[in-house]
Amino acid sequence: ITGVINGPTVREREVYALVLQGRSNAEIAAALFVGVATVKTHINALFAKLGVRDRAQAIAHGLGTTAER
Repeated sequence: ITGVINGPTVREREVYALVLQGRSNAEIAAALFVGVATVKTHINALFAKLGVRDRAQAIAHGLGTTAER
């Protein structure tokens, strides 16, 4: 399939915005009216697309900094 973009989906961007606000998975699930398992799925897909391995790196990426040690 041509023209497919492998960037974050609209829902993944919504989840990411809430992660950047410091929300927990349960809080994100409640805000988006989905289950916690669904939030985890979106977060794992987002981490893979961003090339990060955890929430701290994802937040650093969102802030334009690094979380490397």
